[in-house]
Amino acid sequence: MKKLIVSLMAGAMSLAAFQVLAADKVTLQLKWVTQGQFGGYYVAKDKGFYEAEGLDVEIKPGGPDIAPEQVIAGGGADVIVDWMGGALVAREKGVPLVNIAQPFQKAGMEMVCPKDGPIKTEADFKGRTLGVWFYGNEYPFFAWMNKLGLETEGGADGVTVLKQSFDVQPLIQKQADCISVMTYNEYWQLIDAGYKADELTVFNYSEMGNDLLEDGLYATSDKLADPAFKEKMVKFVRASMKGWKYAIENPDEAAGIVMDNGGQDENHQKRMMGEVAKLIGDGSGVLKEEVYERTAKALLDQKIISKTPEGAWTHEITDAALK
Repeated sequence: MKKLIVSLMAGAMSLAAFQVLAADKVTLQLKWVTQGQFGGYYVAKDKGFYEAEGLDVEIKPGGPDIAPEQVIAGGGADVIVDWMGGALVAREKGVPLVNIAQPFQKAGMEMVCPKDGPIKTEADFKGRTLGVWFYGNEYPFFAWMNKLGLETEGGADGVTVLKQSFDVQPLIQKQADCISVMTYNEYWQLIDAGYKADELTVFNYSEMGNDLLEDGLYATSDKLADPAFKEKMVKFVRASMKGWKYAIENPDEAAGIVMDNGGQDENHQKRMMGEVAKLIGDGSGVLKEEVYERTAKALLDQKIISKTPEGAWTHEITDAALK
């Protein structure tokens, strides 16, 4: 009997090892550090949604010195989380990125200013200093300024652009009249720093119709030409969106999973999950063509890209994932 039990255990262990070896490996490169912004992917991994699809997914956090477009171009990832502006710029420079899914159907970017400061409306921007992130995050801002007819080189009739650090110090230290924030992150850092919601003037990109697509999933066209890789991406997107739906329905648990993977400040992660849920839309991950067209046009108008992109997105992956 003991020999039988040992034999069965050994067989089970061998089967588990085989399943691990047989799983298709996928490396996901995030746009930023481990936080609720990427909660759906961590949930999908923790809850076994990827495993159920036969996938072994490695999630690589980002950071200030990590450009997802460069990582995937160098073969360090199969799929990346990126903003459409950065992806289209990289595509024009020779990295054949293709949007395969769009989990964030709304943008979370805002410009905030103290109400006791000089800026109350867009008409007050002239001659003022505005804080903006770079590394691909600046494109929505420059498109907005172009829409308003404002130069970004300073002067009385334009705006001075402050290269903003990834925090809210430029506003606290009065280095800028307004700064960039995300609805799910830096806005709450301002609140934690002592500002009250009614003390801030908020310009929300989505509400103004100036939103450019954020946090999409991108692979390269050369890899997508392989049917086996394309099928792997279908499985990845299906499991990822299942992870997002679970995270939205269980934000506190999702925040705990993010914390288990290196997130900082559990209360902040819980708040972030609640705000990110508002950006996921219908949870399908399907790219809305009209928002893509608006994004591409804004980049063209600002001459951030020089020609209309072709083949920069596909519905094939999400269509198959939703079947």
